[in-house]
Amino acid sequence: MQGRDLIQAAFRGEKVERTPWVPFAGCHAGALIGAKAGEFLRSADLVVRGLEEAVRRYRPDGLPAMFDLQIEAEVLGCRLVWADENPPAVASHPLAEDVRLPDLKVPQPDAGRIPLALEVCRRLRAAHPELALYGLVTGPFTLAMHLLGTDIFMKMFDAPDEVRQLMDFCRDTCAAMAGYYMDAGCDVVAVVDPMTSQIGPEQFMEFVHPYAAPVFDAVRERGRLGSFFVCGQAQQNVEAMCACRPDNVSVDENIPLDFVRDICRARQVSFGGNLQLTVVLLLGTPEDAQRNALACLEIGGDQGFVLAPGCDLPYATPPANLEAVADIVHDAYRREVLRTMARTETARQTLNMREYGQIDKVIVDVITLDSEACAPCQYMVEAVRSVAPHFEGIVEWREHKIKHKESLVFMTSLMVKNIPTICIDGRITFVSRIPRREELVAAIQNRINEKLRGRIQRRRASLLVMARTDAEAAPVLNNVTRAVRELGAESEVNVEVVKDEQQMLTYGVSQTPAVVLARYQLKSAGAPPETLAVKEWIKDV
Repeated sequence: MQGRDLIQAAFRGEKVERTPWVPFAGCHAGALIGAKAGEFLRSADLVVRGLEEAVRRYRPDGLPAMFDLQIEAEVLGCRLVWADENPPAVASHPLAEDVRLPDLKVPQPDAGRIPLALEVCRRLRAAHPELALYGLVTGPFTLAMHLLGTDIFMKMFDAPDEVRQLMDFCRDTCAAMAGYYMDAGCDVVAVVDPMTSQIGPEQFMEFVHPYAAPVFDAVRERGRLGSFFVCGQAQQNVEAMCACRPDNVSVDENIPLDFVRDICRARQVSFGGNLQLTVVLLLGTPEDAQRNALACLEIGGDQGFVLAPGCDLPYATPPANLEAVADIVHDAYRREVLRTMARTETARQTLNMREYGQIDKVIVDVITLDSEACAPCQYMVEAVRSVAPHFEGIVEWREHKIKHKESLVFMTSLMVKNIPTICIDGRITFVSRIPRREELVAAIQNRINEKLRGRIQRRRASLLVMARTDAEAAPVLNNVTRAVRELGAESEVNVEVVKDEQQMLTYGVSQTPAVVLARYQLKSAGAPPETLAVKEWIKDV
């Protein structure tokens, strides 16, 4: 069976000779041809070239024509910020500004970058009749959030009729885009709605189901297949997704694959996923990728399952890791060899976080895949960024993108399992759920109240590493910087290396290596201090 046939059979829940595999190569296909994401996603020629290279190297059974959830948002007036290694990010929300819903019109096939996407579909369809071609449309709830911003969460309670009107419009846009992709030759319409991970089943059934289900019905009426994509911790909504009547539900590693399998099979819905994007495909080795693929294959089986990454492949994913997955998919002998090999676990570095968050400032850490590439991550970061000025000088916030190894170590050290997640002073506080503004403010304020606010901004310090050579300084510097990081004290403690002999002597240092703690304490601000006051300060030295 060709790839297209395998996927169609899997979507129908039939037993297949081999589990089909679909690498979601979006801007990663640009990396394969040396094109930056910003130029790649604005050129049909580059997209086709990149996907042709993905076909050659990864031997897929299906591919998305375009993996860009901002195409509709851009046409409807959202400002985009472009990047070299990520799809564009939505940076403005028209309905939160001066645009009214009646001013918006369902995009036509000649608007914005829609013609580019459709041209890619037609060219790939003609070149690869053996492949299942996916047309990806932005799901109605995610599109609504692009248009309105995070205000949608409050309006679901305060103005539900207003939200329903917006969802009507987003449903119509989603259905129109699905039609355009089917006209261009797509076999599968994937409704990609990552922001649904931020709501519960009751809200899903009220604000998503009535607007997603008609889209899947329309796809089915035309004899095509529909898939419901979600990323993030959306385990609570898998049953509700199945109730929308898709042919397939596709998830990422935040949701256990066996859980999805059992829910979907009981409802005659096929399922897909959930290769680990960052830990394995981006940061792992080819052996890691093969073991992860084999684990997914053994859970998913050869009936109603499509092997795929959890979401759009990171731009810098090593091609060797995806080629290794393809080898396992296509070669039963390799799968058997891998099963019988003894598994060796590589010990991962972790930080000692027992004292993290003990400095005066409150540290808010946002662990994300990448806020420039992941919609739930983007809106969680925006939530933190928007409240941070309320605590200026008291709260410091940081994003940790687990596309980078040091952030992955940090995530593991805090025992964070799902992304995006907000931690306050090292405590896991909001998991895969964007908090309302008042919730986040209250959580931060509670942590501040636990600390002695009178100590906030009281002192800074420098750790001076005294050494005569770089080689002598290196092991000391490594231990000192690690200690500072494990306390989360980067903004409170400055680490310096001193190699000047005369400067060492001023601190009484004659033998090296040595470490000197220099502490600074704020004594006066805004006016000249009295001489008597200064004398008292000096007496304390």
